Amino acid sequence: MVFRDPDDRLLAVRKHGTDRFLLPGGKLEPGETALHAAVREVAEELGVAVEPADLTLLGEFEAVAANEPGHVVRSTVFTYAGRVEPTAAAEIAELRWATLGELESDPAVAALTSDHVVPALRALA
Repeated sequence: MVFRDPDDRLLAVRKHGTDRFLLPGGKLEPGETALHAAVREVAEELGVAVEPADLTLLGEFEAVAANEPGHVVRSTVFTYAGRVEPTAAAEIAELRWATLGELESDPAVAALTSDHVVPALRALA
């Protein structure tokens, strides 16, 4: 999920035991839609409550998984226009607010974010 702060930076997270930053979110549970998984995951990982009606689909993207060598991740990414005050919870070790340029150029950022989400966000501007 794409969250922005008042300085128009995006929230990236790093999970425990990993060294790559990615967008908040996670895997679908059986029978769950991507929209409801996004709502559940940000509540679990960040302590942030969002309503499905407040999310906008950015797109569906595929890239090499950042923290699972040899795997591909497929992700449905939503944006949230409101402001949030996240805290690292569950498997999240670190939060980071970064500009689009920082997310695009930092090798510690997952390919899904740098190669797909950032260009999609730039296209909206």
